[in-house]
Parts: sequence; C-alpha cells; structure tokens
Amino acid sequence: MDVLLSVKPKFVEKIITGTKKYEFRKKIFNQNKINRIYIYSSSPEKRIVGSFKMGSILKDRPDKLWETVKNQSGIDYQTYYDYFDGKKEAYAIEIDDLEIFDIPIDPREKNPDFIAPQSYQYVKNMQMYV
Repeated sequence: MDVLLSVKPKFVEKIITGTKKYEFRKKIFNQNKINRIYIYSSSPEKRIVGSFKMGSILKDRPDKLWETVKNQSGIDYQTYYDYFDGKKEAYAIEIDDLEIFDIPIDPREKNPDFIAPQSYQYVKNMQMYV
C-alpha cells in the first residue's frame, strides 16, 4: 500500500532542493504497510510531483522533536510551532530515496473523481496515477 501525502508547494520546493529532510505530521499512518509515499503538491499546483521511501519516523513532544531535526527541517521555528500549537505529540517522517517526476501528474486526468487528501490517504493502486 502507498500513501498520498498533501504538502504545501512552498514545502515541496524545499523537499526537492534537499533542505527539507523531514515531513512533519500531527498524526501518523500505519507504518508497517507502506511501500512509498507520494507527494501531492496542494493548491495552486494540485499535482503529484514525486515520491519517497519512508526513513525513520520520529515521535516526541514538539519542543524535543524540534531540537532533534531543526537543522534538517527546511522550515523556520515559528512555522513549526504554529503547526504543532497545542499538540502533545509531533511526528517527523524522514524522506529517503526521493524521486521527483520529470512531469508532475494531474490525478484528475486519470480519475475525474479524485479528491485531494486533507493530510494523507492510503492508496491501494498508485500505479493508476503514475
């Protein structure tokens, strides 16, 4: 099974350039069943731009997690704390084996009923898109 992960375009760019080595989440998916994570660049791009293998998943209090990954976060302190405001747990997904597609994929071309995930969604047959 794969995961389709919504990421804001400004963060997608940081993933592509290699300055963002971790993707942050408030909730995490079942890690045992995931083959690849596909990056859906949200509005205004609305395209699947690449994929990666999940490296380690770090879980901690937001303040402690920041200290661990801040130099590879690709985001600033304020953005991070605004995202995790009021949360007791934070997750960081390590981006490994990144593959960026030469041509980003419009998922609506293959599936007119496609609905972009709010955060993430499981996808059984990602091959229908790529």
